[in-house]
Amino acid sequence: MSGFGRASVGAAMSERRFEWPTLALLVGCYGLWITGTLIWWPVGLVLITLAAALHSSLTHEVLHGHPFRSCFWNAALVFPPLTLVVPYLRFKDTHLAHHREPLLTDPYDDPETNFLDPEVWGQQARWKQTLLQINNTLAGRMLLGPVIGTWAFWKGDWALIRSGDRRVILGWVLHLAGLPFVLAWVAYAGMPIWVFLLGTYASLSILKIRTFLEHRAHEAAPGRSVIIEDRGPLALIFLNNNLHAVHHLHGSVAWYDLPRLYRENKARYVERNAGYVYRSYGEIFRRYFLRAKDPVPHPLWSKD
Repeated sequence: MSGFGRASVGAAMSERRFEWPTLALLVGCYGLWITGTLIWWPVGLVLITLAAALHSSLTHEVLHGHPFRSCFWNAALVFPPLTLVVPYLRFKDTHLAHHREPLLTDPYDDPETNFLDPEVWGQQARWKQTLLQINNTLAGRMLLGPVIGTWAFWKGDWALIRSGDRRVILGWVLHLAGLPFVLAWVAYAGMPIWVFLLGTYASLSILKIRTFLEHRAHEAAPGRSVIIEDRGPLALIFLNNNLHAVHHLHGSVAWYDLPRLYRENKARYVERNAGYVYRSYGEIFRRYFLRAKDPVPHPLWSKD
């Protein structure tokens, strides 16, 4: 914890007995999604989009050990794969690997990086370079990011499955066991499948807003994680993960304690992440909706 925030974190963890905010939000999330599948589809589309995006954030909360101490019961809470494309167990394994701070943005060892090794970048076809450059604008990330990210993830997992990785196979088996429950409910509710798929894709697009600039290339690992001081609807959907540097430093702290930790230690968090701070998501949209923030090849990467 780098010598600061220990008292605040200790207080936050001491309060962890019954995490009713997370459980209440889970109930509300499922209720919102079910309602969306049952009502007039233009309104339902909005509801299932918001609910699926929130469910992904709740899944992130669960893999970090909330609201229960039991990994089994936590996983059971998010068993229905509302966003369809990523198995929970694979999300858990890759995300926890991503939390190894010294490896953040590493083109090979950070599973969630968008940077490429410059040598690999130079070997890409021109059309692919253009596609990835568009994907590095916020508009491109929202429009194309779900397809590009899902394809890269599936391609990597297929290679692991073919190599006999039992952990990856288990993740996909459990995921495929959960999909029929989601699809059966959508069919029962009578929501047109194209509306359901559109809403699911839109939810993934919303999530790309959060991940767009979560990490930057920086010489010092603590300076690679962003702080976005937004307190609006997106912060709720993302469960305060916009305070990303705080989350990376205190990965076991519940989502509703992150704003308090930041308020109590703001100057020191900002010092630690070398001033990588934005005031709101509105600022990010204004700056980067049609303009890339980062290059695709890692600007600080070297073989050494």
